[in-house]
Amino acid sequence: MNNYSEMSKKYNLHSWSAQRDLKPVVISKAEGIYFWDEDGNKYYDMSAQLVNSNLGHGNKALVEAIKAQADKIPFIGPAYAIDVRSEAAKKIVEFAGPAFEGGKVFFTNAGAESNENALKICKAFTGRWKFLSMYRSYHGSTFGASELTGEPRRFIAEPGVPGFYHFDGPYPYRVPAQVTFKDEADITAYYLDRLEERIVAEGSQLIAGIFVETVVGSNGVLIPPKGYLPGVRALCDKYGILLVCDEVMAGFYRTGTKFAFQQFDVKPDIVTFAKGSTCGYVPLGGVIVKKEIAEFYDDVKMFNGLTYSAHPMGCACACAAIDEYERLDIAGNVAKVGKVLGELLSGLVQKHPSVGEARHIGLFAQVELVKSKETKEPLDAATIAKIVGMLKKDGFATYSNENGIMIAPPLIITEEELRTAIDIFDKVLDSVDAMI
Repeated sequence: MNNYSEMSKKYNLHSWSAQRDLKPVVISKAEGIYFWDEDGNKYYDMSAQLVNSNLGHGNKALVEAIKAQADKIPFIGPAYAIDVRSEAAKKIVEFAGPAFEGGKVFFTNAGAESNENALKICKAFTGRWKFLSMYRSYHGSTFGASELTGEPRRFIAEPGVPGFYHFDGPYPYRVPAQVTFKDEADITAYYLDRLEERIVAEGSQLIAGIFVETVVGSNGVLIPPKGYLPGVRALCDKYGILLVCDEVMAGFYRTGTKFAFQQFDVKPDIVTFAKGSTCGYVPLGGVIVKKEIAEFYDDVKMFNGLTYSAHPMGCACACAAIDEYERLDIAGNVAKVGKVLGELLSGLVQKHPSVGEARHIGLFAQVELVKSKETKEPLDAATIAKIVGMLKKDGFATYSNENGIMIAPPLIITEEELRTAIDIFDKVLDSVDAMI
């Protein structure tokens, strides 16, 4: 019998890890919201892998769409029009709603590529060269996307491409002690003031785009306070800057709507996406641009190109995925089960001294673990890694970032499945309470 764990370690470089002590788990089966290892252990996929398996594992419609396209035309260069490529583009633009009527999409292979190409589009359209993005953000690990990224994963790319600057986005739980807020409007005003200060300091006439994760993902599931995103939109309009909403993680019903921006009374100029467009079955991402940007390229050469742009099998899968979101009433399920998730998380906050805060929107949540609710001191990285291991041992598979535990299951999860999974989490938190 092959030892695939050792073979993987011998020949694969595993991302975000020192390699020596890795022991990759060998997965032998996946179905619905579950997957199994080679020893028969069953796991609740409580992060939907990397928050991309929105429709779960083994969706037959997606698999059949890929098979059918592989039989028909598995690949043709992006300069050619074919049925599935045209259909996918139409579906995606319509998916983005009225804000993008008359717009177009440029297809990529993944989220980082989507943001890379959005950068070039912003520079071409505005003639400017600077960009702003949040400190607590992740936009990908290619060079430009790494520079957009505001957290430590950007450090390996530095010094990098010039023109990238960061600002503090809303994170009221971690605001300095001397800052107090009366209400949500106060929070919004505070962070918008800080953003405008940064815009002016960097030269507003030089800034091509402001990139925001509509809902910050791995860095906390930070939900913008009421009025914040419209306020960012207003600042962009004031200074002639493009607003780019990175919906790579938040899109495709993760927060309850097709794209998250649709919940916040804001119209971005550009939306980047990936993950939920094909639920990971094959790679596909993209950049959706508003009508004015699409028309700009009628007479200006577009200097963006990828061999696998609008890959036929990716487009076929995206078409099938959009149909499945509708057929399975994923919006309805996220609304129903997401409400239950919110109630369960509130219970964890009340019960456990180790839970500082739990934030959620739809089926997108992060639980922040602390040594003390009063001081909000975060648990250290080694302890968090141990907790993730404890969860996985008990069948709750997810990942962490800093002191936050991600909860973002496939959007097909039932209330019963969610309650059982959170019960596992609850029991592990009992041990965490004892640890602190």
